[in-house]
Amino acid sequence: MSRIWTALGIGVLAAVVVWNTAFYRVDQWTQALVIQLGEPVRTVKEPGLYFKLPFVQEVEYFDKRLLLYDASPKELLTKDKQQLVVDNFARWRIIEPLDYYRTLRTISAAQSRLDDIVYSNVRENLGRQTLLEIVSTRRSELMREITRASDKRVREFGIEVVDVRIKRADLPEKNEKNVFRRMRAERERQAKKFRAEGDEEARKIRSESDKQRRIIMAEANKQSEIIRGSGEAKATSIFAEAYGRDVEFFELQRTLEAYDKAIGEGTRLVVSPDSDFFRYLGDIDGGR
Repeated sequence: MSRIWTALGIGVLAAVVVWNTAFYRVDQWTQALVIQLGEPVRTVKEPGLYFKLPFVQEVEYFDKRLLLYDASPKELLTKDKQQLVVDNFARWRIIEPLDYYRTLRTISAAQSRLDDIVYSNVRENLGRQTLLEIVSTRRSELMREITRASDKRVREFGIEVVDVRIKRADLPEKNEKNVFRRMRAERERQAKKFRAEGDEEARKIRSESDKQRRIIMAEANKQSEIIRGSGEAKATSIFAEAYGRDVEFFELQRTLEAYDKAIGEGTRLVVSPDSDFFRYLGDIDGGR
């Protein structure tokens, strides 16, 4: 009886050992490579429970999630000959376990290769740009270009570069003051240029305004003279018509108006009584 129990125990133990060595599990965030006698034979990317040959085959697991590569700050030279300290990082992942196993195998080896490739692309792309383009105007576009170039070069290692970013881009401390002075001088030059362009535009506007004012005033004076001339012509016509009806009465009225304007209150005149100007004072008919 004891032999039966012993055999049964040995059988259960063997079954457990076979189960543990013949089956393996792949989680959602991992992928596996089945290796037989040192040679990869199968890649498993989908999660689940799988079978392998006990004691003959073994399984290498690789992370499927995004991994972080954080580079140490390095100096580079920009197109406008400015030294820049760049601190960048990248997000990457393993997409082909077989290629990764054959070329890199470890995370540290992958990080080392990424350090060479990513920094090389960062230095090459940023070196063709000016300092202003790097820190301001073209930064996002440059990061996309660096990401594409880096990803293309690392595909042979079974990995993918998803994103490359610059955490910090600073000037070396010894260059900050000189660069600041140059930037200030450049801004002052642009300000002077803008002020000069503004003054020129203001002169053009004032000149055009003065021109329009003169045109309007000339047109107004023209219309004024036309109206005045028309009024004077009408008045002359009325006077002429009135004068033609009664010449003596018109002469008398004009003479009286002249008396009113020429001889004010308290005015003393010394004139000859035979003066033609006072001919109506002596005789209502204008006689002397």
